[in-house]
Amino acid sequence: MNDSGPKIYLLPNLMTAGNLFCGFAATLKIVQGALLQSSNPDAAAALFHTAIWYILGACIFDLLDGRLARLGGQDSAFGREFDSLADTVSFGLAPALMVYRIVLVDFPRAGWVVAFVYLLCGALRLARFNCIAAVGPAKGADKNFRGFPIPAAAGLIASLTLFMLWWLGEKDHEIGRAKWVLPPLMLFLSFMMFSRFSYPSFKGLSWRSTRSLPRFLVISVVLIFTAMNYEWMPAILFLSYLLYGFARPWLSKAWRREIEEETETETDSVEGEPAEDAP
Repeated sequence: MNDSGPKIYLLPNLMTAGNLFCGFAATLKIVQGALLQSSNPDAAAALFHTAIWYILGACIFDLLDGRLARLGGQDSAFGREFDSLADTVSFGLAPALMVYRIVLVDFPRAGWVVAFVYLLCGALRLARFNCIAAVGPAKGADKNFRGFPIPAAAGLIASLTLFMLWWLGEKDHEIGRAKWVLPPLMLFLSFMMFSRFSYPSFKGLSWRSTRSLPRFLVISVVLIFTAMNYEWMPAILFLSYLLYGFARPWLSKAWRREIEEETETETDSVEGEPAEDAP
């Protein structure tokens, strides 16, 4: 009888721990901002602004944990469960609480419903993902997400809020009427997480991936441009990923292969456990 327990791989789970820490820190900042919201709105807005960066930081950690797990062949049941618990906090609770405090606090009953529906759909999606992974999907199923992944949903909410704070708020930490975009967006994303739209997971993209020089230059320019325009470029990237799910069924196989080349070339040759639900 084996009493050694589940295998816990260090590096991937350290990244997941970083994801969880960012979600915890974001939640703390939102709670602190809520306590100051009536007495010191500027300080509260600054805390909400910091919470946005923690949510986006959680997206980066979530991306890294899956890449490290697949790079070392270290996908595990423990990693999937730990990742889902961290995702529930970072990409479910934190964004729901943030939008509630920024927008919906004046409408307690309706606000609770909107925020909870998003959190519930996110948790149910993660539970469904783990169930499918435990059964063992068919070959190629792990190349795509069915429905919009919750890390991308949280990233879209956080980056769009950051954009509104920076641009529409004229850098004064006030969103204004634009904040009313967030509640319907949360409900729409709740629906998209359980929709039948298919999204590429890009799980085949790893440190061993190769690209032609022109494509390498394009990717490099996009990354540099995003770093230089961090106030609004992340929102463009997350929104583009969301819209790609609608356009994807209408694209030819050649176009899809060109865009999603990494999922066609590398994951076809390796069958393994699907990794964590990361964009």
